[in-house]
Amino acid sequence: MSTHASDPLAALGSLPGVAESVDSVRKAVDRVYGHRVMRRRSNEITSEAALRGARGSAALSGADWALEEVRRRTDFGGDPEARTVGAALRLGAEAGQLLSIWRQSPLRVLARLHLVAVGDAPGFGDSVGRPRQAGETVDEPLIGAPLPDPAEVSGRLDGLSDLIIAGGTAPALVTAAVVHGELLALRPFTSYNGLIARAAERIVLVGSGLDPKSICPAEVGHAEQGRAAYVAAFEGYLSGTPEGMATWIAHCGRAVELGVRESTAVCEALQRGAA
Repeated sequence: MSTHASDPLAALGSLPGVAESVDSVRKAVDRVYGHRVMRRRSNEITSEAALRGARGSAALSGADWALEEVRRRTDFGGDPEARTVGAALRLGAEAGQLLSIWRQSPLRVLARLHLVAVGDAPGFGDSVGRPRQAGETVDEPLIGAPLPDPAEVSGRLDGLSDLIIAGGTAPALVTAAVVHGELLALRPFTSYNGLIARAAERIVLVGSGLDPKSICPAEVGHAEQGRAAYVAAFEGYLSGTPEGMATWIAHCGRAVELGVRESTAVCEALQRGAA
């Protein structure tokens, strides 16, 4: 049996343009890790990347706040936008705690992420931390694609989990893009699916060793490319065609590179004493 037959994600790595995206991302990540500020102040870069990543992810989910507003606020329990920003911040803080569990039980991690995203918000009933059931609606403002039914969601989540647990030879970028895209396609929970999909992408990028200190916030890059470009690239994932999949993976790669650019700017500011 060939490697590609036993590892479906590895086959995606050979799609046109994907190897170039993987190589470009690796070089960008290596450059920021080599920055002199990283040797002394990596914890500060990690914290700032988490904040900026949460801001970017929330922006894609309809809460496009200025960075300083996210930094300043302490109460996120009010209106829906505030709850979205709060959910994104909590997910960013939680993701790093779940790396070892992810490799053994991705579905447990996804359930935990939904629990964390909802927090103590009222009105969610018993839908928190479990895949949606027949008749339950989904609140996901950005993605309007048809919703798979709960039986399909269950089967595809199991398949995704099996792929992650089995591991494989696919580049981290490819695996992260597929996890992100599949969770957006399934929208397995009644709320916060976009935030959770992007948090899961982050977990893969960090846990794979590509970005072990979590300083390359892809969420920043997804937001910077804009909601329209994000949805258009995701349509490529949904199509399932080689071209569409390659487009989505490249879009995710560009998001990581833009996250690298953001953290490089933070490094430069720290070096100048301006931040």
